[in-house]
Amino acid sequence: MAPSIAEVPTPEIVVPVKVNPGTTEAKPKVRRIIDEEGGKTTASYPEYLPTWDHGQKYAPLQPFTHIDPGKDADPSFKDLLTEGSKIQNLTPGIGSEVTGAQLSKLTSAGKDQLALLVAQRKVVAFRDQDFADLPIHEALDFGGYFGRHHIHPTSGAPEGYPEIHLVYRNNNAWENDQYLAEKNSSVSWHSDVTYEQQPPGTTFLYLLEAPEVGGDTVFVDQVQAYKRLSPAIKERLHGLKAVHSGFEQAEFSLKRGGVVRREPVKNEHPIVRTHPVTGEKALFVNGGFTRSIVGLKKEESDALLGFLLAHVGRGIDYQTRIRWAPKTLVVWDNRVTAHSAVIDWATGERRHLARITPQAERPYETPYVPEDESQS
Repeated sequence: MAPSIAEVPTPEIVVPVKVNPGTTEAKPKVRRIIDEEGGKTTASYPEYLPTWDHGQKYAPLQPFTHIDPGKDADPSFKDLLTEGSKIQNLTPGIGSEVTGAQLSKLTSAGKDQLALLVAQRKVVAFRDQDFADLPIHEALDFGGYFGRHHIHPTSGAPEGYPEIHLVYRNNNAWENDQYLAEKNSSVSWHSDVTYEQQPPGTTFLYLLEAPEVGGDTVFVDQVQAYKRLSPAIKERLHGLKAVHSGFEQAEFSLKRGGVVRREPVKNEHPIVRTHPVTGEKALFVNGGFTRSIVGLKKEESDALLGFLLAHVGRGIDYQTRIRWAPKTLVVWDNRVTAHSAVIDWATGERRHLARITPQAERPYETPYVPEDESQS
């Protein structure tokens, strides 16, 4: 989820302390939400309350080889959807809900099938999961099967577990007013950290606490968004790349006294991306991190990118909405979707979720094939 939305906008204060005679320097400080709540909390999962450690610094990410576990998965899903489990599609094209399957107990074959199912359905909500009650390291061990863990450069994390990205909002009136001061709605379509050279693939988000009503997450199918374009526009988009930048996110964090664990980066990715398992082509632009189109003048880039983002955002017939409930785990494919939280409750209830974000392959595209040829 968007870290700029999730974190609490309380400014960080670093108090200088003496370290050598006649000199002072800012001592790295760990900001803890539990400290800001007076050392006591009503949070259901206090071990997951956010911390921001100003002493944490990480080297630039290095390339790695990623092989998607869904490539050789059994399409019958017999190790994932076992006897007693039930799958129901939320819309014809995107989104499913599964009950009766416990993901933490899956075999390797079941995990492979999970990756395949999510690649096909784009986002799947699994109910009655035990992830929030597992030791954090066990939840991370599960997620590590799907790719290298991404450590977010600016977001809050459980203390000692920087690989967990936390979504946290108390939704008090002041915070809500601050967030909506310059926005007409909370819509913020994005795919996670696409500025990385190897952005996430199969991604996990599990509920810790949520309002009784409100705080849903909406997902949009970028494959279907691509399919809806005219052949002429599709052909023009192929071969184009866009700049995805993390600099603005880092700057925003610093302005609020937040952390930047790793120096920000920007990368160029194809506007039309191919999924390594399904072979489907998808638009790979998002309002969170896509800044410009390579090789176009600013006016041209702004116009084309603006059209694509508006096209994605208004596609109500290729979107799905997930309503959070206790013990829900949502798995989605960041390569072929975008999503937005819905900030629509004002009851003071906490919205608290944990994300595990395995990185995948570097985005690539396959050649454009006219529709009449692809069907012959």
